[in-house]
Amino acid sequence: MPSPILVVAEEREGKLNKVSFELLGAARRLAEGSSGGVMAALLGSGLEALAPALGHYGASRVYLVDSPALAQYSPEAYAQALVGLVQKIKPEVIFLSATSRGRDLAPRLGAKLGVVVASDCTDFTLQDSGRLLITRPIFAGKALAQVRLKGTPQIATLRPNIFPPLSPETSRTAAIEKITVEGATARAVTKEVKKAAAGKKDVAEAEIIVSGGRGMKGPENYHLLEELAEALGGAVGASRAAVDAGWRPHSDQVGQTGKTVTPKLYVACGISGAIQHLAGMKTAKYIVAINKDPEAPIFKIADYGIVGDLFEIVPLITAEAKKLKSYQ
Repeated sequence: MPSPILVVAEEREGKLNKVSFELLGAARRLAEGSSGGVMAALLGSGLEALAPALGHYGASRVYLVDSPALAQYSPEAYAQALVGLVQKIKPEVIFLSATSRGRDLAPRLGAKLGVVVASDCTDFTLQDSGRLLITRPIFAGKALAQVRLKGTPQIATLRPNIFPPLSPETSRTAAIEKITVEGATARAVTKEVKKAAAGKKDVAEAEIIVSGGRGMKGPENYHLLEELAEALGGAVGASRAAVDAGWRPHSDQVGQTGKTVTPKLYVACGISGAIQHLAGMKTAKYIVAINKDPEAPIFKIADYGIVGDLFEIVPLITAEAKKLKSYQ
């Protein structure tokens, strides 16, 4: 594959998202034995200081698409800016993350370039023809499809926490090239971005998630999960039933109509395990279920199950987690 592989990096609040490094790791894996190299695109305003880190994680060249017009994320403006870059460097493959931003931007980019997009990919292989064979879940995660994309570039969004990043090496540097943006305008302008509570982690990127469902009985009890999540260094999630009841914001929802997550550890508290919820978290490396109903479907996919009252069990686990944390 002599043509370059382009990774669209993500930045928020002046920091590169972890998924950017995961995308670079996946791209380096694909580029092994190729002369095309791995390129990264960094879009925004005043981000020059972030570009070297992309080189440390595997990019051979970073295209800095820096403009005041891109200071706030806009799918329309970002897609227009990317089209110009793609037409210039002509990549064979473009990787974006399957975060809310990547899922928003990728189809717009594909539409402008006249190519299809494979979303939420969990694996890929390079065939002798030079084309990708991509694996992605379908039917709410009940089956896996292997797809080939027609046209060039081949665009795919990769699920977070699936592809390991390379170990950073400061000796590994990237050439940085500034790109002038033309026509990157949007009909809709972002006036304000409301930030989540300070220190709150996004469940889509968290490596540990403590999630609660209808069994929490009300929003006043979620402090139990927040304390456990803090002790474990994780984020708090919720089932659709809890979100629909107004107990947690939609940004915490895990499932088919919420966020798809792949943490190292998923602790399900008072969640029965409806198929819509399982579709969003069944690829977690380890699943721990706490439920007083021994017949709850969640136990069928759990690596560890505790049958009992979560209001008694969760505080005990939190206390033990705090003890372990104090020894570190």
